[in-house]
Amino acid sequence: MPSEYPNYSHKDDDPHLTDDDLADKVLHFLRYATTIDTSDMEVIALGNIVVLSGTVGSEADIASAGEAAASVIGVSSVENGLRAREDSK
Repeated sequence: MPSEYPNYSHKDDDPHLTDDDLADKVLHFLRYATTIDTSDMEVIALGNIVVLSGTVGSEADIASAGEAAASVIGVSSVENGLRAREDSK
């Protein structure tokens, strides 16, 4: 039976991923494997370090996004600069 949700599966740990490819991989994972609204989020990769910036719905989303990004194959650490939207406080 097909799932109503898109599946995300890690690609093999490709040592040849560019920074942009890794950032796209992380953002794709956050969009499809979590319930976090990523519409105001930016993901940048610098080598195997991922930087998250922008705004999300809540303080809990900040923590969840950091944990989810860190779980992506190819990411060694996450600098989480996300902020909770003002209207969510």
